[in-house]
Amino acid sequence: MTPATTAASERSDIKNPALADEGRRRAEWAERSMPVLRQVRERFAREKPLAGRKLSACLHVTSETANLMVTLKAGGADVALCASNPLSTQDDIAAHLVAHHGIKVFAIKGEDHETYYEHIRAALAHQADITMDDGADLVGALHMIALNRLDDLAPPVRRWVEQMSAADRSALVKRVIGSTEETTTGVIRLKAMAKDGVLQFPVVAVNDSDTKHLFDNRYGTGQSTLDGILRATNLLIAGSTVVVAGYGWCGRGFAMRARGAGAMVIVTEIDPLKALEAQMDGFQVAPMAEAAKVGDIFVTLTGNVHVIRLEHMRAMKDGAVIANSGHFNVEIDLDALKAKAKGPDHVRDLVEGWTLDGKKIFVLADGRLVNLAAAEGHPASVMDMSFANQALAAEYVVKEFKTLGKDVHRIPRDLDQDIARLKLAGMGVTIDSLTAEQQKYLASWDMGT
Repeated sequence: MTPATTAASERSDIKNPALADEGRRRAEWAERSMPVLRQVRERFAREKPLAGRKLSACLHVTSETANLMVTLKAGGADVALCASNPLSTQDDIAAHLVAHHGIKVFAIKGEDHETYYEHIRAALAHQADITMDDGADLVGALHMIALNRLDDLAPPVRRWVEQMSAADRSALVKRVIGSTEETTTGVIRLKAMAKDGVLQFPVVAVNDSDTKHLFDNRYGTGQSTLDGILRATNLLIAGSTVVVAGYGWCGRGFAMRARGAGAMVIVTEIDPLKALEAQMDGFQVAPMAEAAKVGDIFVTLTGNVHVIRLEHMRAMKDGAVIANSGHFNVEIDLDALKAKAKGPDHVRDLVEGWTLDGKKIFVLADGRLVNLAAAEGHPASVMDMSFANQALAAEYVVKEFKTLGKDVHRIPRDLDQDIARLKLAGMGVTIDSLTAEQQKYLASWDMGT
């Protein structure tokens, strides 16, 4: 159980305020690798594009996120932050944001289910104009309220909403001028809502920016997932067989890193195009039912449900290790495992052993995001671009919400390219530009070969 929450009074609920100085040191270390966000923050401090706006964010509470929160506050926003995963919070960072920046934080590493949703309730109670999500938890709750689907809300949120008048519920949703979404899983949810015509306000899909998914998802997830597995298990990757479920940008990144560490990599996919890419990238491609028999380490990176099921776990070797890096722990059918297996046995921090049909299966971090639960998430250098996108997306919502439809939008491509230019400049890299002759050629149709 986690410590008793004080979020009901909308005061910050964190583990230990005494950790603030350590959090400050780590946030400052991360900031050194975030030159793009630094430039955004400096402009925000001058121009105050978010002045008068209240912003609620549901993100992983990490040193990189701290720098985003400080940037949003520099832009004039009144910010509240809750965790988007019960195991991803860095408690010293939470303490730092509260103590040194006066930002409301509702997050404790290892918080139980009740506390997690109490913290989401507290972020909703901030009555934001803009929400910022990593998995659509805030937006999802707001839409359940708007659609009067209160039974679909987690108990702490439902009890709070049931005490509100119909007018207050309506006002809570209607005051939101727009939202931003960080991750693939959340964008999938939001596009489904838009397709069904239930989306209540415009959402900017930060994940769709090239400077987000081509770098954060691939290089960030690739490195941090391997880091999390190594920290949790201290296993040797070289010579092992690693099964990568999903060959989207996250799966590609991790497959590349696992191969670089000496693993034999098998990719499982349901999309023929992605499977073909994986095959031509030099990976073995197989169905999970076949891969389950030979894999040593299994990692899900799909954003889908029950990618590894009981029949797969029954086919695995004794000692197989299962981890998830695809946002929610539903990618592994843990309920079926718990119903049929004996355990769990505590083996190491964030490693639990289950005995299934006489064989041991080891699950990392209860199937939660292994890169955040067992490690520190993506390196600051790659989150620099992702969070510059988030900050600029919030500014874009403020500027354009009156003309944006109730749909899922991407950041304008010129902003995406500006972020790339700033990142290159921060890395000391220069590139060529088109000559007048080249510009004319690319714009013409009547010049022959």
